[in-house]
Amino acid sequence: MAIDDVLKKHGLEADTFCGDVGTCLSNQCDTIFISKELAERIKDRADVPVIVIEDFMNSKEVEEKTLNYLNSLQ
Repeated sequence: MAIDDVLKKHGLEADTFCGDVGTCLSNQCDTIFISKELAERIKDRADVPVIVIEDFMNSKEVEEKTLNYLNSLQ
């Protein structure tokens, strides 16, 4: 399950993009959802929250971490 799928399922909207480590650091964004392996490479350089997803194939984890983050903004 992708972040876009979580948003759609819960009637939420956001502009999202998928990119590599360099792209996520060089593009303006509000949050970075990233794998554990890649998070280590950017955590000290990111100016926005970094949400680590252990397994992007685990739809329950993706949904839970996405919704937890979004709910924390309210």
